[in-house]
Amino acid sequence: MKTAILSVVLLGFITCGMAQSGKISIEQDANITRLLEVYKISNSKTNFFTIQVGFGSYTKAEELKQQVDIDFPDLKSKIIFDSPTYRVQIGQFKSKLDAERKFKEVRIKYPESLLLKPEKTTK
Repeated sequence: MKTAILSVVLLGFITCGMAQSGKISIEQDANITRLLEVYKISNSKTNFFTIQVGFGSYTKAEELKQQVDIDFPDLKSKIIFDSPTYRVQIGQFKSKLDAERKFKEVRIKYPESLLLKPEKTTK
């Protein structure tokens, strides 16, 4: 019994003594940073399908946005000012199919919602 305990303790010391410690340094190519910036810019200009869940005064839009954030936490929501009203929009869908699927789900809770197509850009 003593030899078993002594063996376990000795094995523990040997294992700790052989543990490796080191320092990791990562060298990143400068082009990766530039590539990420280009990606962010192009992604911000990409048009998405969105769902408009309602509109009204700023106070009403804020309340609606808070409720939408609770009901659909996985979707990005925002308030857009389009004179003279504030509009609450959720989601950024690249494909029409994904947008329509989520739209069906949203319409159950918000029957007045609309599916908005991406704006056409001239190139």
